[in-house]
Amino acid sequence: MITVENLTKRYGGFTAVDDISFTVRPGSVVGFLGPNGAGKSTAMRMMTGLTPPTSGHSTILGRSYRDLPNPARHVGVMLDAAAQHPGRTGKEVLHLIGMTIGAPQSRVDASLELVGLTSTEAKRRVRNYSLGMRQRLGLAGALMGDPQVLILDEPANGLDPQGIHWMRQLLRAYADQGGTVLLSSHLLHEVQIIADELVMIGRGRIVAHGSKAELLGAQGTRVAGLDGERLAAALRSAGYEVSGDRAGLLVSATPEQVGRVALEAGVVLTELHTSGAEGLEQLFLDLTAADSREGVAA
Repeated sequence: MITVENLTKRYGGFTAVDDISFTVRPGSVVGFLGPNGAGKSTAMRMMTGLTPPTSGHSTILGRSYRDLPNPARHVGVMLDAAAQHPGRTGKEVLHLIGMTIGAPQSRVDASLELVGLTSTEAKRRVRNYSLGMRQRLGLAGALMGDPQVLILDEPANGLDPQGIHWMRQLLRAYADQGGTVLLSSHLLHEVQIIADELVMIGRGRIVAHGSKAELLGAQGTRVAGLDGERLAAALRSAGYEVSGDRAGLLVSATPEQVGRVALEAGVVLTELHTSGAEGLEQLFLDLTAADSREGVAA
């Protein structure tokens, strides 16, 4: 379990992380989302003892990271997959990690197998690795201690679609076996598939926190029909909030409720589903708009 309570980090007059609190429970994957510069990496560095907090605290398995005996045997951390010695082979990197944390050398081959690096790839120098291979090696290093908790910053960065699918399956299986995963990523679609809960941060503060169902369910139902105006009027008469765009209507109701109203109004539906991947993307954009570096598109 990871517990974060009122965690704050200030650099002079600048507040990078501002009084954040949340919990990551065993058996779950929590997506930690936010724009670049929102404070995600700083928060993760505080959780893992790399950056001292200004105030507040975090615990992992009931203790601060620094107080864990041999913390890498309990917590697998990957914050920067590029931070690997370029002149060593992948296998040498893992051997050194094993020696440092006292893990059996059998974990080297086991970790390589877990992340899908072949024996031939493991003998190559890290300088010759692609970005995706470095990500796999970084994750292998995080898994060397056979930890109960994983804290990962952009682990799918540089992976191809097959690699992303593999990463999703690996982390989901890890959580399903009782592991605890805190995952930071900009790949919103992948986070939506794998995560049980979401924590969104903007300008150092939590702007949304809850289960995926709660946060995305609030986005409502996407619906379209042969008579959109009649359908919208019927939904509003039934007491539901309705907004419209070129893709159809977004309604603050469940698909079943929308379907019943459409049936009573005699409107044939051509589309009916909960707000999907675009729901997380829109929620992210709406809640973190103040952090956006981009202007409003014309």
